[in-house]
Amino acid sequence: MTRSKMPFTRRCFIRSLAVLSAASPWVLAAERRPIEKPIPASGETLPVIGMGTARTFDVADDPQTMVQLAAVLRAFFDHGGALIDCSPMYGNAERILGQLLPMADGRRRLFAATKVWIDGKEAGIEQMERSRELWGVKRFDLMQIHNLRDWRTHLDTLKAWKAQDRVRYIGITTSHGRDHEALQSILEQEALDFVQFSYNIEDRAAEERLLPLAADRGIATLINRPFQRGDLFRKVGNKPVPAWAADYGIASWAQFLLKFIVSHPAVTCAIPATSKTHHMIDNMGANHGALPDARTRQRMVHYVASL
Repeated sequence: MTRSKMPFTRRCFIRSLAVLSAASPWVLAAERRPIEKPIPASGETLPVIGMGTARTFDVADDPQTMVQLAAVLRAFFDHGGALIDCSPMYGNAERILGQLLPMADGRRRLFAATKVWIDGKEAGIEQMERSRELWGVKRFDLMQIHNLRDWRTHLDTLKAWKAQDRVRYIGITTSHGRDHEALQSILEQEALDFVQFSYNIEDRAAEERLLPLAADRGIATLINRPFQRGDLFRKVGNKPVPAWAADYGIASWAQFLLKFIVSHPAVTCAIPATSKTHHMIDNMGANHGALPDARTRQRMVHYVASL
C-alpha cells in the first residue's frame, strides 16, 4: 500500500517512528535540513519549530525525570531545533534547563529565549541576571517582557542591554489570546525584535491585526499554544490525517497543526512544549519538508472544521 493511501494518526506515526529509531535513531533527521525563516531585524535564520517549557520542565530534579527530559532535549537538537523559550513564571523550568543543557549537548546550537516577569527596574535586572545564571549562558539571545508586565520599565532596561550587547534581541509576549489591543499599540509604537502570542488553526484572531502588523513592522513572531493545550488533539481524536497532507511531509496531526502555523508568512517559529521524547520527535517532523501554500492552508482549516 502506498503512503498516500495509508491514514496516519499521531499514535500510528509514533509507533512507526519507534521501529525506525531502534535501527538508527537520528539518521533521518541528520540527512534533512530544517525549514528556517529569517529574523527580520538581522536576517539571521531560525528553524521554524522551537520548544516551549511551560509546565513540562517545571519538575523536581529526580534522576528518572532528568534522564527523560535530557532525552527530550537531545531529540530537539538532533532534529534541527534551536530556540528554547522559558520564563521565571514557569517554576523550576529555568533551573532544570540549566542542568540538562550540557547533558543534551545543546549549548552550541541553542537560541536561548526567556522573559522578565516582575514589577520594578531593579527587581527586573536581578531576575534576568538570575535567569542567566540558572541557564548557564553568557547572555540570552532573546529577552522578552512576559505578558506585558511592567513593560515600560523593563523595555527601557532591555533597550539599554541590547545597546550594550548584553542581550541580542528584545521582545514582548502575551498568551491565552488576551491583551491583543494593548499589544497592538505597543508594536505600533516601539522598536522590538520579537513578539510572542497564541495562534493555531482554531484560534486565528492573530491573523486580523497582529500577524500583519508584525510583518509590516519587521518583527519576528513566536507562537505559543499551538495545540490549544491539547484541545486540538482531543478534537481530531483518532481520525486520519488527510492523505493529501503527505505532499507537505505531514505524517501526523501534530505536524499538520504545526505546519499550518509556520506556513503563515508572518510566523517565524512555533514553540510547542512536551516532556515526552516520542512527542518531541513527532513535533520536529514539522521542522522538515515543504510548507503549505495559501490555498492548502484554507483546505486545512476547512478539513479540521469538518471533524
